[in-house]
Amino acid sequence: MNNTGAQVREVDVVVTGAGQAGLSSAYHLRRTGFEPERDFVVLDHAPRPGGAWQFRWPSLTYGKVHGMHALPGMELTDADPKRPSSEVVAEYFDAYERAFDLRVRRPVDVKAVREGDAGRLLVETSDGTWSTRALINATGTWDRPFWPRYPGQDTFRGRQLHTARYPGPQAFAGQRVVVVGGGASGTQHLLEIAPYAAGTTWVTRRPPVFREGPFTEDLGREAVALVEERVRQGLPPKSVVSVTGLPLNDAIRQGLADGVLDRLPMFDRITPDGVEWDDGRHVAADVILWATGFRPAVDHLAPLRLREPGGGIRVEGTRAVADPRIHLVGYGPSASTIGANRAGRAAVRDIRRLLANTPREVPVALEAAG
Repeated sequence: MNNTGAQVREVDVVVTGAGQAGLSSAYHLRRTGFEPERDFVVLDHAPRPGGAWQFRWPSLTYGKVHGMHALPGMELTDADPKRPSSEVVAEYFDAYERAFDLRVRRPVDVKAVREGDAGRLLVETSDGTWSTRALINATGTWDRPFWPRYPGQDTFRGRQLHTARYPGPQAFAGQRVVVVGGGASGTQHLLEIAPYAAGTTWVTRRPPVFREGPFTEDLGREAVALVEERVRQGLPPKSVVSVTGLPLNDAIRQGLADGVLDRLPMFDRITPDGVEWDDGRHVAADVILWATGFRPAVDHLAPLRLREPGGGIRVEGTRAVADPRIHLVGYGPSASTIGANRAGRAAVRDIRRLLANTPREVPVALEAAG
């Protein structure tokens, strides 16, 4: 029993999150003999299928999405490139869940994962507690937008918002907008907003690196290797763009030619009516849009003390080095859509091996409850 008196339900594997990483993991569990609801359960806090994609801004059409890789076992076909990616991907994920009978439970908030009895883990949720032998954490990053802090931030009289709540370019009509961040989202926002805004200013901590030519498999492997090395050392994963650079496509070239992507170094403070640098330069602003990325949503794992002194969770492949029962899929090198597919397969392979070598003990409380 948990502390509310509700029955603790028992499975072999709990999957937290039903985005690309969670669905890939559930697919590989299913195809290797695990039955949903009996052997594993998928918990998702979102109100409907679609992972983080369902929250993307309407102007991010499917044709603008870079490198959306199909889930294993079912291609995404005949998608209209002019439709919002939030709709296209949500419908695809919904069809996928039904096609493979994954029985995702939602909306369920995972509050904490703790040590249980007899070598099991307790997953405490808004829908009760699950006892499990292994956990696949696929919670992604969307729920943890990163907001940097700068002097004077609380004095700004305009509006501040993050990419996570970006409403689309029309909302900035006639306004002076400062976009902060050198990633793909920042450049997309700028290129969209510029035709509507009274003026835009782009600021980044580091000069952006634009990548010429196609992103080859060799470059992809090099990028993944760099991210893998960080998480192997227990350091927090870096942004994708910090490794891959920004693709120099036609839209980016036009933005550079028009001066929309004329980047300034990071400001030193925020004033009531804009942003300011130590050299005396000041830019007036009505809006500051923080396109500053996200952090892994892993706070619910805190009771297990997995974090290293460097601030990240040390991972080998997908397995948390500090606890082989925990696999992080969609974390670090597997944060891309194709990476999540591969990582889901690898995590299930490791978990099958772990469970085969671990006695399937059931706590006395569960036996009594059953």
